[in-house]
Amino acid sequence: MKSSLSTLLGLGLIFVITTAFNSVTEGESDQQPSTTQPTEFNTDGLYFAELYDYIYRGHFENVEITREDTQFLMIFEQYLRGYGRRCDSYLPANKVEIMEQECAAEDVSYNSYGSEIGRVCVKWRWVGTDLFARPELYDAKMEAEGIQRANGLQTVMAMILDPNAIGNSVDIIHKAKGLKNDMVQMFSLNQCDSPELRRFEDNLALFAQNKSGIRIQAASKYATMKVTGGPAGAQNFNNLIDHLVANQAKTWAFNRYTAGSVANITVLSSDSQGRPTSLKADYSYSGFGSSIGWVNITFANGLPDCMYFFDFPTNCKTPNSSIVAAYAQGGYAK
Repeated sequence: MKSSLSTLLGLGLIFVITTAFNSVTEGESDQQPSTTQPTEFNTDGLYFAELYDYIYRGHFENVEITREDTQFLMIFEQYLRGYGRRCDSYLPANKVEIMEQECAAEDVSYNSYGSEIGRVCVKWRWVGTDLFARPELYDAKMEAEGIQRANGLQTVMAMILDPNAIGNSVDIIHKAKGLKNDMVQMFSLNQCDSPELRRFEDNLALFAQNKSGIRIQAASKYATMKVTGGPAGAQNFNNLIDHLVANQAKTWAFNRYTAGSVANITVLSSDSQGRPTSLKADYSYSGFGSSIGWVNITFANGLPDCMYFFDFPTNCKTPNSSIVAAYAQGGYAK
């Protein structure tokens, strides 16, 4: 157990230090609401769709993470890499190379029999990735990354003392996989030279610099649904759970969800309007043979809020916001 915990924490620390995966001045600004409103930034179906939409609209008050959070830095880093990979011809002449750290020297330890038992990097160096970015975007990312590095010990201690360290470390891996999938789709859903993508980039940099965003007046559908709440009346929970679990399964490392296998749905509790506040269901998956798992979904104001799976029953997985939005708009009504 200790070795597994150390391995998972080590993986988490890789994200903290580099904010990348294998291939892959503070204060208020004078930004005002835009007079020229872009149309729509397409994020439907993406793992971090809700967060992308809030950044794009400049509605930073709805963003639940900070600029130095590992999750935000992962997103910023991988967006820059994704754009550099897919849209290099749209970058300016003064584009800068995205750099990453690699180990330059290791300390290797051996046991009394001369067998290697471990190695630790003791010296790092910056190397180019052959991917490029807009200089102002890259500078903003490095500013936020520098803040996290300065808080490195605090971040490490928080991970070590986390009572749900294994579950949350696995969650980082799942989010990284979801983000990787997002970056495959992002530039298919939005053209490299679209004003919507450029607005997203500008606000991404402003958020990283702790400045106010360039605001779009229209509210995000994700913020609106949280106010209006979930639907009343009969709902097709079988389809809803099937879609939510199938979406989560895209980030699983080994197990594979059996589509359409949801069964034994139980509403554990309901609110005063008859909407569920907690429900549980079984599902089938394959790994080492076929197996049965379960998921417990809790609701807030009538909307799916957290998914707890049988293997990490205290680790909250955030339901896909596009599916939740469809549910809020009556897409699963019977």
